[in-house]
Amino acid sequence: MPPTPSAPPARSVDPLFLALPLRPLAAAALDRARQLGVSHADFRLERVRSAAWRLRDARPAGGSDEVQLGFAVRVVLDGAWGFAAGVELTEAAAARVAEQAVAVARLSATVSRAAGGADLVELAAEPVHDDVSWVSAYRVNPFEVPDAEKTALLADWSSRLLAADGVSHVTASLLTVQENKFYADTAGTVTTQQRIRLHPWLEAVSVDERTGTFESMRTVAPPAGRGWEYLAGVRGSSPDGQSLEGEGWDWQQELARLPEHLAEKVKAPSVEAGRYDLVIDPTNLWLTIHESIGHATELDRALGYEAAYAGTSFATFDQLGTLKYGSELMHVTGDRTAEHGLATTGYDDEGVATQSWDLITGGILTGYQLDRRMARLKDLGRSNGCAFADSPAHVPVQRMANVSLQPVAGGPDTEGLFAGVEKGLYIVGDRSWSIDMQRYNFQFTGQRAYAIKNGRLAGQVKDFAYQATTTDFWGSMAAVGGPQTYLLGGAFNCGKAQPGQVAAVSHGCPSALFTQVNVLNTQQEAGR
Repeated sequence: MPPTPSAPPARSVDPLFLALPLRPLAAAALDRARQLGVSHADFRLERVRSAAWRLRDARPAGGSDEVQLGFAVRVVLDGAWGFAAGVELTEAAAARVAEQAVAVARLSATVSRAAGGADLVELAAEPVHDDVSWVSAYRVNPFEVPDAEKTALLADWSSRLLAADGVSHVTASLLTVQENKFYADTAGTVTTQQRIRLHPWLEAVSVDERTGTFESMRTVAPPAGRGWEYLAGVRGSSPDGQSLEGEGWDWQQELARLPEHLAEKVKAPSVEAGRYDLVIDPTNLWLTIHESIGHATELDRALGYEAAYAGTSFATFDQLGTLKYGSELMHVTGDRTAEHGLATTGYDDEGVATQSWDLITGGILTGYQLDRRMARLKDLGRSNGCAFADSPAHVPVQRMANVSLQPVAGGPDTEGLFAGVEKGLYIVGDRSWSIDMQRYNFQFTGQRAYAIKNGRLAGQVKDFAYQATTTDFWGSMAAVGGPQTYLLGGAFNCGKAQPGQVAAVSHGCPSALFTQVNVLNTQQEAGR
């Protein structure tokens, strides 16, 4: 048993952010918006620091460290949105930006009336949250760890992989983000928040010098809303000397096994196309959830508001409460509160306290992801806290929560899912994917796949992709793993909106068994 971690240090908002003129700027902007007759106004000041380190074959290959700092004012006037942003942190500039936002709203209202009066902007009611703060769950802020320590750790891990037989090249990367937001609105809500997240990964490549062919294998450790302790993992300590054992991913085991997995993949036979029972590991299934459930249950997309970028959704609003999304075993939640979730926050960018709720219950579509406008538009009560902007220069849009498939209490472990499979594949790690504009027809590959024969693993196969429609796939889910198989996966780079915005989001799931899913041989499909 690992030692019990010491109590986490108290986390607080960065004093450099708190030293900015947050409240005077908000007061200047909101007061000016009130004077100009708005029905709603909100002010948001952000400081987002993003840093990256990249190594190639244990040597530095690039890096960045940048800060976005600015503020935005959003208003509702005559049933229309207005938005403007600025970077000059003075009260006069804040008032001018508010005037610009109001001017945009006036023009939008005029255009809307000339077009016959499109849907008026109304916002669902929300309780006032008076001067509250929230900080995400982490032990050690990665920005407090010296850069030399970060690159040294990545170089050490890279060198270990390079020393293994059959590994020709190694790429290592670490992305870190500290996001600070201050929000205030005309109703009286004031929030101050800080989020930390990071994404470490390594990829090993094996090259056949004779033929020039190659194979690659990447770590499956997910990005997480954690701090440096996620990399320190099962050894190491924080800058103040606290033990970090048991706090992070087991990097030692993953790095030890990665060359073995790669060597087996190099020699693996090509998969035979056909129908297979699939046991899908959470390191792969999270992405299928993201694309076929996460995006499909965004209400703005289901109503057609997102059609110009990445499509709409087959899960239209008229099917709420009736659409058979999948198996009766299927229980999917939206959650902006999950500890260490990438989409987790205390309050969204409309001042809404974040929540957890059902999206799919017993295989039936029972909910959507909402912001305040979408909730009011369809009389669904309160928003569930899904408004988010990725920078101070962008308007908040409805963004994805941590959408997760729930495990079954007392459910089997992953090996238990293999037991009833005569001919199948066990798929681990995400790789490439494709899905149509309604989130319905898709195919996914993975880092590796193992043949399952008569309930036992029988070695890797390669050149595989599984293909289905969303409802057929989730309808074929025959067994769901227990809590012991649950893992929170995710990505830093979920794209949406025009101008494009990028958001980080997590998806939790257990291992699960799907029956008779179509598997393609990708080499044959490519005509090779």
